[in-house]
Amino acid sequence: MEFDFGAVLVDWRLLAKGIAWTVGLTAIATVIGMAVGVACAWARANGPVWLRWVVGSYVELIRNTPFIVQLFFIFFGLPAAGVKLTPETASIIAMVMNLGAYSTEIIRAGIEATPKGQIEAAVSLALDKVQVFTRVVLPPALKKVWPAMVSQIIIVMLGSAVCGQISTEELSYAANLIQSRNFRAFEAFIIATLLYLALAVALRRLLNWAGPRFFFGR
Repeated sequence: MEFDFGAVLVDWRLLAKGIAWTVGLTAIATVIGMAVGVACAWARANGPVWLRWVVGSYVELIRNTPFIVQLFFIFFGLPAAGVKLTPETASIIAMVMNLGAYSTEIIRAGIEATPKGQIEAAVSLALDKVQVFTRVVLPPALKKVWPAMVSQIIIVMLGSAVCGQISTEELSYAANLIQSRNFRAFEAFIIATLLYLALAVALRRLLNWAGPRFFFGR
């Protein structure tokens, strides 16, 4: 068997476009998904009973169904209700919903690990509930769970490969398009695998660098 990686690399522009879409989808999903996770984690830990039930139902629904089913429901199912989305928009919504549900439980674990004495000390300093949560509870909670959060973000990034099934032009879509043109499937997906590996390693290092500087301090 002869390998011809050049037949794949000649379409480097398609691969570059796929990488750009994968990075873009991941960046948007990370920012919005983490915001959803923080809000839902607070709701599950401190919200009223009805809100805890609503958030709990959302978390269980997402965590116990496959990502591809969620994606297909959003892209193929919602048009039946009159909501038509582009592949890119559907991909972002699905990734945000998925990361939001998983990060809710990750962050909630960190919140519930905060010592009560620390919260009582903050209240004694006349901080309101928002200040207590954002300045006293959330930063150390994120510090405790950051490795798990980083891993989940990477999982979501790798899961974006499924979005090619609805014609989102991310990396796996580009690799599949290239191999359909030159029939070099082995070479195309070997290169895609190496690119995903490089993206995952780079993303882990970036998040491990960013966490202490922007989210919870050293």
